[in-house]
Parts: sequence; C-alpha cells; structure tokens
Amino acid sequence: MALCAVVGAVLALLAAGAVVVAAQNRAHLDTLLTKTGPLHSDGEALLAALVNQETGVRGYAVSGDRTDLEPYQQGVTQEQEIAARMDRLLADEPAIRQQLRTVEQESAQWRATIAVPIIDATAAQGPTAGQTLVTDSARQQFDRLRTSVTALQDSILGLRNRVADDARGTGNILVLLLVVAGVVVVVAGFALMTSLNRLFIGPITQLAAQVREVAEGDYQRRITRQGPPELAQLADDVDAMRQRIAADLAEVREARSRIEWVNSQLQKQAEELTRSNRDLEQFAYVASHDLQEPLRKVASFCQLLQRRYAGKLDERADQYIAFAVDGAQRMQRLINDLLAFSRIGRLTSGFTEVDLDRVMGDVAAQTEAARESAGAELTWSDLPVIRGEEPLLTNLLANLVSNSVKFRRPDIPPRVHVSARRVDDEWEITCQDNGIGIEPEFADKIFVIFQRLHSKDAYPGTGIGLAIVKKIVEYHGGRVWVDTDVPEGTAIRFTLPVLPALPVLPHPDQAGSADPVEPGTEPESGADADPETVQPTAGPAPAPAQRRPEEDPGAARADGSPSGDAPDDTAPASTGGTKETAV
Repeated sequence: MALCAVVGAVLALLAAGAVVVAAQNRAHLDTLLTKTGPLHSDGEALLAALVNQETGVRGYAVSGDRTDLEPYQQGVTQEQEIAARMDRLLADEPAIRQQLRTVEQESAQWRATIAVPIIDATAAQGPTAGQTLVTDSARQQFDRLRTSVTALQDSILGLRNRVADDARGTGNILVLLLVVAGVVVVVAGFALMTSLNRLFIGPITQLAAQVREVAEGDYQRRITRQGPPELAQLADDVDAMRQRIAADLAEVREARSRIEWVNSQLQKQAEELTRSNRDLEQFAYVASHDLQEPLRKVASFCQLLQRRYAGKLDERADQYIAFAVDGAQRMQRLINDLLAFSRIGRLTSGFTEVDLDRVMGDVAAQTEAARESAGAELTWSDLPVIRGEEPLLTNLLANLVSNSVKFRRPDIPPRVHVSARRVDDEWEITCQDNGIGIEPEFADKIFVIFQRLHSKDAYPGTGIGLAIVKKIVEYHGGRVWVDTDVPEGTAIRFTLPVLPALPVLPHPDQAGSADPVEPGTEPESGADADPETVQPTAGPAPAPAQRRPEEDPGAARADGSPSGDAPDDTAPASTGGTKETAV
C-alpha cells in the first residue's frame, strides 16, 4: 500500500506538470499556426500592395491614361485591409505593432508627397508634367518605405522562430515527463512483483506443488503451512480436505465394486430386453400373417352359417352364430389395430414437406360417406406446411374428424372445423366439433389404448383411435390434449414443430420386412369420449398365398367363402387393404 501511495503521488505530480507543459505547447502551436504564419503572408501581401501603388503612379505619369491608375487604387485598398488585419494579430506584440505603424506612416507620407502630386500634375498638365516629378528623391523615399516593410517582415520572422523554439522546448519537456512516468511505472512494477513473489507467489507455488502430489495419488502427503496467515489457513483447509478424501477413498472403492456388479446386471437385463423386443416383433409378424388366416376362415364360415341357416334353426342358435361372427370380427379388428399401433414410428418412409391443406382434402374424401350419412359439415382454414410422414398425418386427422362425426348429438347436425395457429416454434392445430363433449375428469383417460367410455353397442369401435393419434403426434415431436374450456362440443389440440426435423430412419432389423396390413380391416376412430382408430394408409400388403378354388375344393376362396357355395351364399369380401373409411 505504501508503494502504491508513493507511486500514485509521483505519477500525479508528473501528470500535473505534463498538463501544464502540454497547455503551453498548445499555446505556442496556436501562435505559430494562427498568428505568425498569417502575419508573414500579410507582410508579403503588404509589400506587393505598395509596389502596385508605385507601379500604377509611374504608368499613369508616362501614359496619362486613367486606367493605369487602377493598380494604385487597388493597392491602397489592399494596404488598408492588410494593415488592419495585421494590427489585430499584433495586439500582444507592441514592438512589431509599432513597426507596422511606422510603415503605415511612411506609406501615407509617400502618397502625400510623391504619388498624389504626380497624379494631380499629370491630370492637369499632361504626362510631361507628371514625369518631371518622378525624380531620384522620389525613388529614394519609396526605397526607404520598402526597407521599413522588409524590417517588419524580419521582425515577424524572428517572432515565428522564437515561438517555434518555445514549442520545441515544451514538446521536449513533455516527452521527458512521459519518459520519467514510464520509468516510475516500470520501477514500481518491478518492486511490486518482487513483493508479490515473496509474500504470495512463492508460498502459493509451494502449496500447489504439495496439492499436485496429493492429486497424483499420495493421499498421505501432509500439507505444510507457510506464507502469510491467509495462505497458512488455506493450507490447513486443503490438508483437512485431503484427510477427508483419504477417509472416503476406501468407501469409494467399495462402492465402485458394487456399481460394477450392478452394471453387469443391467447389461444382462438390456440384452434380455433386446431379445424380448425381437420376440415381440416376431409375434407381431405372426399375428399379421398366421393368426389372421384362421381367424378369417372362422369369420367367413360363421357368416355362411348365418346366411344359409338363418331362420332354419331355433332363435338361440341364430343368436349363438351372431355372437360367433361378432366375436371373430372384433378379434380381427383388435389384431389389426394392435398391428397399426405397433407400426407407428417403427416402419417409416422418412419425413417430407407435407401440406396439411392437401392432407385435409384426402381426409374429406375418406370421410365423405360418413359425413353424408350424418349430414356433417367439415371445414378447415390456413393450415401450415410441416415436415412429417403424410400417411401418418392423414391417419391422425382422419381419426379426429371421424370421431367428431361419430360422437355427435342426435338433434344437431355435426360441424367439424380444423384450424392452426403458431405458438413460438410450434404449430398448434385444433379439431373443434359440436358433439357430445368430454368430461374434464376423462380428458387424459381417452388417450389410453383400448380405453372406452361408452359401451360398444352405443358407439362401435375398439377404443384405440386416440391412442394412435397420441403416438403419431409424439412421433412427430409434438403433444396432444383435450381442451375442456370450450363452450360446447370437444376441442382436441395437438402441436407439431415449425422447424424441420431430421428424418427418422428405419431400424436395420426392420428394413425390408414391413408388417403387411391384412384384408378385412375396418378403420375405427377415436372420439370425444371413446377412442377409436383409422388404419394407417401404408398401402395393402399381400395376403398369404392360397390355392385357387378349382385346385382345392375344400379350400376357402381369397374372400373367405367356401369354393363350393353358390354366389348368394358367399360371405362378404374383405376390403383387401387399408381403405380410409369413417365408422
């Protein structure tokens, strides 16, 4: 602190002296630039004006032409202007100012005794009379005037040299002060570094060396105290930390062995989960191929029994057959819905730019039959272009629109409107209807797979539609929820990212092995109160190969009806793909 105080005081004095010297140097430079320079130029202009006067008088005395007097008249005017300007600049230089006044007096005397008489004589008597007055005495008087102007110029030049010398002197003093200040700073810095090295840097370096030894694994290395009290306290704290680390090290090693054992168990579980996933994928494949075929046969032959023996058996037999047909069809729909749900995000064609206005056109075509049957109105406006999979997005919107049409109020024609608005970096898309609505306590329940809020007799379906909607939205990086604050009907909102998303590539194990969609699927739709499904528009997959009826009389035809039955006894043909229809 004492060193800083002394250095600060010295630098303050040097700064004050530098300010004074700099002010003087600036004053000298101002004098040099704004006074002596213009004075020197005006002195030369003054001499030129006097010479013009003398030349004009001589010319007029020779020619007698009044135009030859113009240099004389202009010279007089210039002389007066220059003299006035120089007089203002020499306000603080009385000696040079007095020389200027002497020049003015001699100039006035020359004009009075020489110039004016010659002009008057020439004007009155002609050039001959004027020339007689141009004598050696007149020339000598003008030479004295010229000498006075030259002496004035010399004085001005001497003033300029003196001011330049003063400016150079103050500049040298200013440089010297700056050099002294620099030397003071360097000396003070050296002294400060020496003090810091002795008081702090040396002890800290030694403490750091001891800490590095501990960090390298020598936890029994004791940290010694040294340096000022603050560093000694720091050394004690570091040593206490070393002791705590040494005490905890044994526990850490024991915990590490336990963690390694747990990691090995987790690795085994991960491998088991991988095998389990492969088994589940194999099960999905079997369900889409092997289970569908016998199920179609059961459904087809039960329908044939129902058609052929309707009314021929007792009422209970007809009821049993109807139960069998309904059960087979429901089992087929459940299997197809499970397959559709499992394929979302697992089989992908990659994200592309999707115009939701165009998608809504496809949705309107798919749901046209159901909407005409219910007298429903479907509108949409200002839908964005996003990145996603168009078949999945079509499936999503078709589910929502079909639900809105299905879960309608019986006394009011259904109205469905799809809109979008941007919220930060997401598009919030809303499907709003005027249907039966959803109670707030069931807002989250409807997105659970196979969760129904109504009986299948009231509203048919499997209860997986909104679960598929939720999975499609989450696959595209969004979220879905039910807005329970609308005044009537139901508003299901979901978000989709505005920024482009990276395409999701298919898993290597799934490439080229997409699960086919079985014939006979019936797209269901999740609604305001009962989640249903619409199958993905992934395109029809080939059904298991069958023999032609002509080759195997006992085999079922591709549509599921026996080959030997009459056409009117055949069961209805399956849809043969995933045609989007509203239920």
